[in-house]
Amino acid sequence: MNTSSVGTVGERGPLSWSRTVERELVHRTSVAEVLLTDVRRADAADAFEAAASWPRAHTTFPRDGSQRHSPLVLVETLRQLGLYVPLRFHGVPAAYHAIITDLYFRLCPESEPPAGPGATEITCRARVSDVRRTRDGSVTGLRLDVTFAARGTVFGRGGGGVRFVDGAGYAALRARSTPGPASPLPRTTAHRPAAAALTVNHPQDAVLAEDGDRLLVAPADPLHPFLFDHPTDHAPGIVLLEAARQAVAHRSRGALARPCAGRLKAVRFTELAPPARVLCIGHHSTWVFRVVQDGTPTAYGTLGYP
Repeated sequence: MNTSSVGTVGERGPLSWSRTVERELVHRTSVAEVLLTDVRRADAADAFEAAASWPRAHTTFPRDGSQRHSPLVLVETLRQLGLYVPLRFHGVPAAYHAIITDLYFRLCPESEPPAGPGATEITCRARVSDVRRTRDGSVTGLRLDVTFAARGTVFGRGGGGVRFVDGAGYAALRARSTPGPASPLPRTTAHRPAAAALTVNHPQDAVLAEDGDRLLVAPADPLHPFLFDHPTDHAPGIVLLEAARQAVAHRSRGALARPCAGRLKAVRFTELAPPARVLCIGHHSTWVFRVVQDGTPTAYGTLGYP
């Protein structure tokens, strides 16, 4: 284990997995949920390399006996890179709000690293594109595409877009998207499916409720250490992606629990209430999903299975 400085601009030498990057720069409250350990600029101006440490066992994610890491760990690593690189290397103020517009991931099951006795050391190669700036040069958005490797073998790819707005800009966005005073919620017979039906380890990891034939985004634990590590005024994208994964698992009666590819596009904020509905339909190995709230689509995407 080397001891090179974390995130030093222009630094050479091997990446370090010795300690995490600053939690504030990946918008995490708990150090235990910080996956990045070293991020630095590579040879090209728009290229970066990073080290990430994936825990052998994370209580949130299903253990399917294969000793593989959850795809959501890759997605979370991507999210942290999408925050850290702009904040550390592109001068985006830490107080700005980051809005993920879309993301994708792909895994090669044959090349995935098994979870060993300790954490898995992951190497990431990232490239920034489509950088958008204001007239004064401030960065307002960009795209990031990342390859993920372990022990020299690439096993996954991911990417997405992110926007950055200041406090006033974010307040204006929320004012336009937040619904007015809520009307009384109709009586429902919603109940929580069994953890096994959603292929989660614990009832607290469920993010769905079932109301008749409808599946609703209704996290069992609003203070979940992975999904809700810090306060938020809307449903995070990773919650919507996990809701879609659980919906497919439920609809397939547990046959499809672990996607090897996925895409998510957010068209507007998904509010915490009233519960949004998740609709999904399968075609061969691909499932299409949509998130609808108060009759309005808020997000959509696909999940692919081996």
